Amino acid sequence: MDVKPRYKQTAVGIIPDDWEVILLASVAAYTNGKAHEKCISDLGKYIVVNSKFVSTNGEVIKYSDHPLSLASKGEILMVMSDVPNGRAIARCFLVDRDERYTVNQRICAIRPLHVDGKLLAYKLDRNPYYLAFDDGVKQTNLRKDDVLSCPLAFPPTKVEQEAIAGVLTDADALIESLEQLIAKKHHLKQGAMQELLIGKKRLPGFSGAWEVEALGEVASATKGTQLPRSETSDNDRFPHLNGGITPSGYAERANTPGGTIAISEGGNSCGYVQFMVGEYWCGGHCYSVVPRSIDNRFLYHALKTRQDSIMALRVGSGLPNVQKTALLAFKLSLPGNVLEQTAIAIILSDMDAEIATLEVKLAKIRRLKQGMMQELLTGRIRLL
Repeated sequence: MDVKPRYKQTAVGIIPDDWEVILLASVAAYTNGKAHEKCISDLGKYIVVNSKFVSTNGEVIKYSDHPLSLASKGEILMVMSDVPNGRAIARCFLVDRDERYTVNQRICAIRPLHVDGKLLAYKLDRNPYYLAFDDGVKQTNLRKDDVLSCPLAFPPTKVEQEAIAGVLTDADALIESLEQLIAKKHHLKQGAMQELLIGKKRLPGFSGAWEVEALGEVASATKGTQLPRSETSDNDRFPHLNGGITPSGYAERANTPGGTIAISEGGNSCGYVQFMVGEYWCGGHCYSVVPRSIDNRFLYHALKTRQDSIMALRVGSGLPNVQKTALLAFKLSLPGNVLEQTAIAIILSDMDAEIATLEVKLAKIRRLKQGMMQELLTGRIRLL
């Protein structure tokens, strides 16, 4: 590979001439965590940093009153053990405060000594050097020497290191703010569904009692057909929905029009409700639901908000399924006035559209940040 002027080929790839490749051991101190299993307490003061905490970005938390391995602000906590092909190995958590976190076993604490800590955290997180220890067959267990032997490329000055870390930190802050906004929008929509879909809150201009109807009285449910092997497709033109949450593949043609409600019939996700905007192939483990005397979008939202109850209709211990008779007998509460149904559906669909737009924006920013990392962490783009 040709190397551009002012760049050089190294063990970690092509980097600027003035950057240096160093081993982690020369710029950081290392400490192992300790087993906390015997001192876990829901009322504990300290968060126990284990692999689940790190891999879920802090969503799964255990607590302890005994800080057996107290972490300090600025330390980087790294997962050292994971199942084959797991997504937790070498995931990192940058400690944001003192007296809050205690480090569990199979997690190590890395304390930066001579480099910017935030930049070091970005470089260590899921570093390819560590991922190469995963052979896809047996449990991956990094040792102290493995961790400290990681080669890293660093800019020569602390100022440039801080500038790179600052850009990536700003990108993370933007991502986090969007995630929080999306979570808030989901919460608001959930509250609106709970009020509007049971008549607890009525829209202006509508009154009168709601009715309770079985699904079979207002719509039909048709089980799909098996996709012939000869009609499977390598492109994504027509999704093949066959009982799962996501398509199991793609078809050369569709057997169900767009704008149809699909409900999984079999498998671990049976009872899952989704609205298929485009045409698709409805497989043998999927129902297509078509309304007869009810607004289509209202029916979707009414079923979606009752998804747990629909999933509770499943029978069978091996491969569970939702029987058609039970699905058609499922009771729904709905306004008799179709105009009210439509008005409710418009409000909820608009909320869905807003959330979808934000999720597209979030995905785009995540891709941009990933591209920025590849350029900034290798010096292909210089900030100073």
